[in-house]
Amino acid sequence: MKNKIIEPTNQRQEVNRIIDGSLVSIDIPAIVKQIKNEKPWNESDRNAITVFKTNGLSIVLIALHKNAAMAQNIADGLMSIQVAEGEIIFSTDDESINLKANQMLALHSGILHNILAVQESVFLLTVTTSTKQFID
Repeated sequence: MKNKIIEPTNQRQEVNRIIDGSLVSIDIPAIVKQIKNEKPWNESDRNAITVFKTNGLSIVLIALHKNAAMAQNIADGLMSIQVAEGEIIFSTDDESINLKANQMLALHSGILHNILAVQESVFLLTVTTSTKQFID
């Protein structure tokens, strides 16, 4: 498989970061440091970097300042959230869960949800981007 390399943007001038390939290594602490050194982190309540994206799967590292909220959303695919730093409240219409560092959750598609950072937090959001059913 040919590696897909991310192109530089106005916001992020990185070069040669592989976003898709047969094997992609992701250095979470280095990316967290990068996120927290970028302009959006200093000028808004969040910053994020897509660390892997291919047909059927997307993984995004998201950092939120304390009290930052991610508005209600419905994922088209299965998703998981794994907290690396801090604490967030993940809420659906039916329940709310506090997630701290080293905790995670999984959620089926089509469920309305939102996220609130209780403290400065970093988490990995993994979403399937294909609505095809997985076959055992």
